[in-house]
Amino acid sequence: MSTLNDVSQESVLAMTRESVAELAKRLEQDAYDSAFDGLKDWHLLRAIAFQRPELVQNYTYLLDNEPFDEE
Repeated sequence: MSTLNDVSQESVLAMTRESVAELAKRLEQDAYDSAFDGLKDWHLLRAIAFQRPELVQNYTYLLDNEPFDEE
């Protein structure tokens, strides 16, 4: 069974700087047909950040990794 969190290592290894830039552009525009499509892209960007961080250096702000206070 496949879930949103399942990102194959092959898909991460196939990414180039150009394809990551396109992915980031889609995330910035946030014009997805469904929320699940956006989540798929977000999980892919997150997987790339862990496995190939050099490709995501300019787009880390899209990952919301900073802690926040919910007061």
